[in-house]
Amino acid sequence: MELNSIKPADGAKHAKRRVGRGIGSGLGKTAGRGHKGQKSRAGGYHKVGFEGGQMPMHRRLPKRGFKSHLLKFNAEITLTSLGSLGLADVDLLTLKQAGLVGDMVKVVKVINTGALTGAVKLSGIGATVGAKAAIEAAGGSVA
Repeated sequence: MELNSIKPADGAKHAKRRVGRGIGSGLGKTAGRGHKGQKSRAGGYHKVGFEGGQMPMHRRLPKRGFKSHLLKFNAEITLTSLGSLGLADVDLLTLKQAGLVGDMVKVVKVINTGALTGAVKLSGIGATVGAKAAIEAAGGSVA
């Protein structure tokens, strides 16, 4: 093989569609644009979602729901994952180092999912009522 003999694979390249070149080409006269109207004219088009002046779908439908932008700073942790750490004292920094919560998290809350075997002392971490009862039953504390 030499540089002057290489060519693209069969079907990889095809000729550009040439419009407006007479009746025989099949794309003469209106050049595939139909008759009249905004889309047939040069430079005439509309933005995405435009419905010819009718109230567009995204404005007809009711607005619903809300997602707080502060949620990225909150995190939850289960009793099971808290027990799997194997630490007596747990705070936000140890959870971040263990990879159980993200680096941007500022508020962590323990939820009552799973079981806790060893005693764990939480500092600077919240807990639900059920989780707090489970932690204290295991001999730990929530501060």
